[in-house]
Amino acid sequence: MTEQTTSSEKPTLQGEMLTLRPIRAADAAAVWEVVTDPEGKRLTGTTATFAREDVDRWCATVADLPGRVDLAITLAGQDEYLGEIVLNDIDDVVRSANLRLVMRPGYRGRGYGTEAIELVLGFAFDGLGLHRVGLDVLSVNSRALSLYENLGFRVEGRRRDAYRDGDRWCDAIDMGLLEDEYRAGQLGSDR
Repeated sequence: MTEQTTSSEKPTLQGEMLTLRPIRAADAAAVWEVVTDPEGKRLTGTTATFAREDVDRWCATVADLPGRVDLAITLAGQDEYLGEIVLNDIDDVVRSANLRLVMRPGYRGRGYGTEAIELVLGFAFDGLGLHRVGLDVLSVNSRALSLYENLGFRVEGRRRDAYRDGDRWCDAIDMGLLEDEYRAGQLGSDR
């Protein structure tokens, strides 16, 4: 399911429904929609405010940044940016990275995130040789928590009141997936 090609170490990953490709300048309008979406910001704990010119610059240059792989999620055979999946804080010595996923408002809940994560985990463990992929998810984002658990991530801890949810606080749930857990999950699935 995961055909991988690399260009300057930034992969293009092909799945059944999706193609993951490096983010580029032409994605800026769709990225702008993501970073200004109130519900998306709430579910990811994003408090930063972005200027449009910063988003334009980011999209034009992120593919060149070391220590991270930022991929646009697109439907196979199409090029429209539906969301993005990121491996950042890549540490070649510890062989670990952090995972982040965000979808445009109209594309949430369609299964795209599941396939995107599966593709990126294949790249992380088989392509980059990582030992661990971690992430954090907000306690108010039950759909994402369930998704990560279904993909084999384990809860490793909880940071109480780490994020704001409007006028209230919410916890951050730290999760991780180790290489051997990933491989064991591969044996029992069709991924």
